[in-house]
Amino acid sequence: MKLYYSLTSPYARKVRVVAAEKRIDIEMVQVVLSDPDCPVPDHNPLGKIPVLVLDDGESIFDSRVIVEFLDHRTPVAHLIPQDHGQKIRVRRWEALADGVCDAAVAVIMEGRRTPEKQDAAALEKQMGKVTRGLAAMNDELGAAKWCVNGNFSLADIALGCVLGYLDLRYAHLGWKDTYPNLARHYAAMLQRPSFKDTMPPAQ
Repeated sequence: MKLYYSLTSPYARKVRVVAAEKRIDIEMVQVVLSDPDCPVPDHNPLGKIPVLVLDDGESIFDSRVIVEFLDHRTPVAHLIPQDHGQKIRVRRWEALADGVCDAAVAVIMEGRRTPEKQDAAALEKQMGKVTRGLAAMNDELGAAKWCVNGNFSLADIALGCVLGYLDLRYAHLGWKDTYPNLARHYAAMLQRPSFKDTMPPAQ
């Protein structure tokens, strides 16, 4: 199997962490989406990463689909609970974390436009999603070590990846002071080899 990814993509990082936690050997292929010769559109018509290409050539895309595929590939360290109720709670955390990440990425992309072309209302709307999402996750996590039922799961990986993205792109906002429960969770994630080994480069 091959995973097409970039070092700074939080969605690809989520897949890379899951693969490491599951001890699944995947060939990692780093790509630059803006490169005219980038192979990603050949495997994902949406031209987005991550993309997992199986040995038979079939491609799987969207990080949520890929991580579910990987979690069912081996019984080692299940990250998505088998119990339906617990599974929904984990996937809900993942959806919220990914949604915050979507909004944070949208702000970065809008900010790269020339000042006269930037949409202030769009920036405010997306940042509102970020702050509301972070506040909700901070409150829901509370004093717990892990997001769901005291067990490390995909919820924690998704949360860790969005916090890692914020640490990369939004450290100036002081989110660790504003959301101490999330800061504590992020510190715990940094102790895991799978998370340390997938740290994006400093920008």
